[in-house]
Amino acid sequence: MITLTKKLKSSKGGGLPEPPKKRISIRDQLLVKEVSEMESNLPEGCVAKFDDPNILHSFCLVVSPPEGYWSGGVFVFSINVPEEYNIAPPVVRCETRLWHPNISEEGEICLSLLRQNSIDGLGWAPTRRLKDVVWGLSSLFMISESHLGRSVWCK
Repeated sequence: MITLTKKLKSSKGGGLPEPPKKRISIRDQLLVKEVSEMESNLPEGCVAKFDDPNILHSFCLVVSPPEGYWSGGVFVFSINVPEEYNIAPPVVRCETRLWHPNISEEGEICLSLLRQNSIDGLGWAPTRRLKDVVWGLSSLFMISESHLGRSVWCK
């Protein structure tokens, strides 16, 4: 049994005290599982890029649509997962300037599942995962040319 006296003696002379262990957040625990799941289920034309493999809560998604109006384009999205994840949705921003009915000039994205509260009931829920976000972003580029005349941007 470790007593306070033994602990004080070891910290004064005999040995080095152990550094306090850092707690792993719930977000980071979830991301370890979800990132591997996401990477194994990426849609065609999508690549996830991590600047630091030890930081899973901030990464880029590169979307290169294989067909459709935007085929041949390369579109970069920054994805930041807040500490409140999975209660709060990831914060996603389009870093590539383009014309798209669901992406503003500032890079804001109109996608129901990225909203905390959504009128249509399809907004963020704790049951959603990163792969849902990736598939949603990929689906933005599957809009047919006949729909391009209609603006579907929402605030």
